[in-house]
Amino acid sequence: MTAASVHPDDAVLADRLHEAGGRIRAELAKRIVGQDEVVELALVALFAGGNCLLVGVPGLAKTLLIHSMAQALDLSFNRIQFTPDLMPSDVTGTDVIQDDPATGQRRLAFLPGPISPTSSSPTRSTGPRPRRSRPSSRRCRSGA
Repeated sequence: MTAASVHPDDAVLADRLHEAGGRIRAELAKRIVGQDEVVELALVALFAGGNCLLVGVPGLAKTLLIHSMAQALDLSFNRIQFTPDLMPSDVTGTDVIQDDPATGQRRLAFLPGPISPTSSSPTRSTGPRPRRSRPSSRRCRSGA
């Protein structure tokens, strides 16, 4: 692609994206220290409409990074605690049979899970397996 083939609106949008990225980096730098490359790559994934998997030992501010990005962009934030018994439907949602008291008939209803298509921070559990009546995901709003 040559400079002559770039549409003027594209150049303006690229400049706006670059400026917005700088503002977001500045906001994140107030809370995230020493993780510049991780911040940059997470922003690239966000701006490209992709996904990223943050892997590391506890205490590297992985959840804080995603929570801070969500706040800086005014997005919702959900944290999913991954456990050995977690099923995909616990995250995305599932169909359940419900009785309709008015008609006495049964119908399928979709119950959405806690996952947000814009910002979700899954965390793998390293502790003992939780005892629950059914597998479910744990949601929290903390930055921990």
